[in-house]
Amino acid sequence: MNYYFAPMEGITGYVFRNTFQEYFGGIHTWFSPFLSPKHDGGLRSGEIRDILPENNSNVRLVPQILTNDAAAFRLTAERLKEYGYSEVNLNLGCPSGTVVAKKKGAGFLAETALLERFLDEIFSQCPIRISIKTRIGKETPEEFPALLELFNQYPVSELIVHPRVQTDFYKNKPNWEMFAYGADNASMPVCYNGDLFTTQDIQQFTTQFPSVQTVMLGRGLLANPGLAAQAEGEKPVDSKTLIAFHNTLLERYQEILSGQRNVLFKMKELWVFLVCLFADGEPYAKKIRKARTLSAYQKAVDSLFAERELLDESVYTGE
Repeated sequence: MNYYFAPMEGITGYVFRNTFQEYFGGIHTWFSPFLSPKHDGGLRSGEIRDILPENNSNVRLVPQILTNDAAAFRLTAERLKEYGYSEVNLNLGCPSGTVVAKKKGAGFLAETALLERFLDEIFSQCPIRISIKTRIGKETPEEFPALLELFNQYPVSELIVHPRVQTDFYKNKPNWEMFAYGADNASMPVCYNGDLFTTQDIQQFTTQFPSVQTVMLGRGLLANPGLAAQAEGEKPVDSKTLIAFHNTLLERYQEILSGQRNVLFKMKELWVFLVCLFADGEPYAKKIRKARTLSAYQKAVDSLFAERELLDESVYTGE
């Protein structure tokens, strides 16, 4: 099985990617948090820094683009080609209300005429391969067959399917029946994404879909960084490795971010998920969330590692 790491805005930037790969590995491809280009293809300085090849030398990265502007997509793709990238990913999955209101991400799925013109233009002009990450519709799963028929008209390098509709956000169960339809009828390779949080979840998926060779993990890997390797028969993550990963990540954030507040914000985002790998870790997570200084934060983290057992599997459920 090939494992992809889903783009997680605010978390899976280049510092996290390199540190994770150094300590855990197991990830075939990473996808950048989405780039949101201006009409001329211009990117913010932070977006450029995140995808610079020199900041991603230890990982295979596919930049993801969020836009409904074909010219902006093309210009951004041309710039990424100059950086050495051979593939970009189109985001048709983001369910955020502000994104959807602008007819981007999963909101673009409801604008089929506009989407078709957009795809016509980018696939006729883009200088590198294009993969697509999509939901199965904006409001109902019954939208997906028509969307898949549209995607099949183009040389999509890969279709990553998160089988929820936009209005689900991350609630309700992924629709495996509709994913099966996609796997059976897509003209391009298909990757699955959605609610694979444990090795048992992955095993259940592979049993039901033995022909699917690629899955994208996101929150499951944040809750258990060893999930991909563990699913392939490796031992569960041990506390020594997890402590070293945490401390290295903390040090690297301190090197590039100004002020304790920004560093704490980054680290606290990770603990929303990671605490689920500890037995009865919530009281410690509360102390971590309340920490206002790095010393208070480190004290809370040290107590958690010293006083609570590391579980073999995360208890994260997506809620």
